[in-house]
Amino acid sequence: MTLLSLEAADAFYGKAPVLHGVSLQVGAGEIVSLIGRNGAGKSTTLRVMAGLMPLAAGRLVFDGQAVSGWPAHRISRLGVAYVPETRRIFPNLSVQENLAVAGYAHRGRRGPWSLDRVYGLFPRLRERRDFAGDSLSGGEQQMLAIARGLMTAPRLLLLDEPTEGLAPRIVDDLVAAIRTVQAEGVAVVLVEQKLKVPMALASRQYVIENGRIAWTGTTAAMQAGEGEVAALLGF
Repeated sequence: MTLLSLEAADAFYGKAPVLHGVSLQVGAGEIVSLIGRNGAGKSTTLRVMAGLMPLAAGRLVFDGQAVSGWPAHRISRLGVAYVPETRRIFPNLSVQENLAVAGYAHRGRRGPWSLDRVYGLFPRLRERRDFAGDSLSGGEQQMLAIARGLMTAPRLLLLDEPTEGLAPRIVDDLVAAIRTVQAEGVAVVLVEQKLKVPMALASRQYVIENGRIAWTGTTAAMQAGEGEVAALLGF
């Protein structure tokens, strides 16, 4: 079943076109990746899906309901959680307060992601629960950003470059955590620049170039044609 569908989406920053007819589908409980170079339109696509950027043309559909033009908070309450590349945690609040705020804001939604559950997924956050957000390492801040998204009981998690700049051990921990999230039935759209993490997690891949989808297919198809995809990504 298709959970989210972005259909022939155009988007602009001011008068500058950024997306050109982008179409992307995510199935319920599926992990899909969106790969591309810097400036290709990856983050813009996620922002459109989260309702943070308006469509100039095209359509956004979530669980069979047209939500084009809806404000971000209304789309969020349907079960879409957005974790930006900048993480945007509250720097002066503790880890536990960051999580509690997210849970309170979405207290009408029910899901498996209680404080205890997210601490089980990220044990390091339990250890650091009384520390302010700005005292955390980069990897801990990324864990907190994802955990905060989970506290909203999402059906779809939008992750913008969650492994960028992190140590390999932390990347491995995040990959394992995302697999656990999927096992709970949460769909994921994963934005990355490189292939390693998307190849490990996603069932289908989209490559975006200059605001257009340049290639799409299964992970197996991507593995079979890695040279073609690498050329698109500039590897």
